[in-house]
Amino acid sequence: MGTRIRRALGALIVVASAVLLLEVSPSGAVPAPPDAEDSLAIIVNQSNTIDDLSLKELRTVFLGERSHWPNGRRITLVMMDAGLSERKAVLRDVCRMNETEFSRHFLQGLFTGEVFVSPKTLSTSVGVRKFVFNVPGAIGYVRASDVDATVKVIRVNGHKWDDADYPLKIEVHTAK
Repeated sequence: MGTRIRRALGALIVVASAVLLLEVSPSGAVPAPPDAEDSLAIIVNQSNTIDDLSLKELRTVFLGERSHWPNGRRITLVMMDAGLSERKAVLRDVCRMNETEFSRHFLQGLFTGEVFVSPKTLSTSVGVRKFVFNVPGAIGYVRASDVDATVKVIRVNGHKWDDADYPLKIEVHTAK
């Protein structure tokens, strides 16, 4: 191997090492924004005037404890089927419940009148997106990678889905 090639290879190794250290180093490194596949986007109909909800406000909506938007339009909640990772993230991060507690909450709340809205359940992100597009008071969620121009993504606690501090993440399980 020639001297030039060895020098170039050595320089390349130094640059690659520096890049790797910057990405791994806890000091000074800026965290990369979450991947669209790992973030959950809260979506509403394009006509909705809401741009931002706190996690607390989002919780009251997703637990059916709030029945109308500020403009007076009735809230229609759409959830994904039980067992899907998107739904698990909403139950964990927004509702702070598991599937059993969530179901019990709605059964008891509808019986006592404390819950105003029972969620509609759909099996795909395309179905959720189409429902939200067609129902002016609808709110739902999809992976950020599944968002398109037919729906409006709202901020949560002032953060967009691609902000490092965005609170709604989908747990990604990797095979070992």
